[in-house]
Amino acid sequence: MSAAAGESMRIRVAVVGTGEFGRHHARVYRDLEGADLVGVFDENPERAAAVAAEFHTQVLKTLDELRARADAVSVAVPTIAHAEVGCRLLEMGLDVLVEKPMAVNLAEADALLHAAKKNGGILQVGHVERFNPAVVAVEPILNRPLFFEVHRLGVFTPRSLDVDVIYDLMIHDLDILLALVDESVTEVKAVGIPVLTDKVDIAHARLEFAGGAVANITASRVSTERVRKMRFFQQHEYISLDYARRDALRIGVRKAGPQPEFAFEKLNAPAVEPLHAELEAFVNSARSRKEPRTNGAAGRAALELAGRVMASIQEHAARVQIGTFATQDKTR
Repeated sequence: MSAAAGESMRIRVAVVGTGEFGRHHARVYRDLEGADLVGVFDENPERAAAVAAEFHTQVLKTLDELRARADAVSVAVPTIAHAEVGCRLLEMGLDVLVEKPMAVNLAEADALLHAAKKNGGILQVGHVERFNPAVVAVEPILNRPLFFEVHRLGVFTPRSLDVDVIYDLMIHDLDILLALVDESVTEVKAVGIPVLTDKVDIAHARLEFAGGAVANITASRVSTERVRKMRFFQQHEYISLDYARRDALRIGVRKAGPQPEFAFEKLNAPAVEPLHAELEAFVNSARSRKEPRTNGAAGRAALELAGRVMASIQEHAARVQIGTFATQDKTR
């Protein structure tokens, strides 16, 4: 195949899992240039039929039908099935975008990485916030940031309740921090509690990186308001990102001293839906065979760090419980 032919080749795409996330994947694929939405699959045939009708595509009766019909597939099934479904599709020779978190644990993440390598497949992980225009806007101006404050708060919805808030929401920011700082995390301290479910619904973590950068991250799915913000500080300037507004503001010191002057600059952020940019990148990777920016290795790194946060939360919970029991014993 010539380079020109490769660049113009249309990619046949499909969606496995037609819940909230899968429906939006089908929506974007339907209108994505260079992609043909060939079908959707779900173990719930009524749900699959509704999404197929909405976006004018076919219902696939089995996963095996994808072998002959598709080139690339979005996997938006429950997290517990990510590795099983993703590995099966990769072994069919298909490229796979698996929603975040990429797997339940690191062993399953490694199985996905192995299947992609063995079969020469593209493996992308659905860390959609990496494609947020606000994040894209700040990447060119990074200058060794040393302190981050991150808040990702949402009102309660009966979605993604099969995982703790660390894997549902905070993992977005863990992935972004790993990308922006590009250093290993040397220390993790975290606390989290269940509020409305038997999983952790609100959590706070403090990370320290090898080069000295520190990040404070709060994630909640039981807030009264929706907040999606990151602020970070680097030499002589402060940058504020708003994921919801998809914009970023740079505030620099123009003149220091007792009467300082500041320079305000709204960074140039592309007006694009993050999911559209993510799926466009996936289709382009399937066409060019180039590694996606949120590849399997990046997804595994975010999952590993989320696991460290969760372990710290569990250690803290055990310590607090022991302390409570000790106090009760003293009062007897």
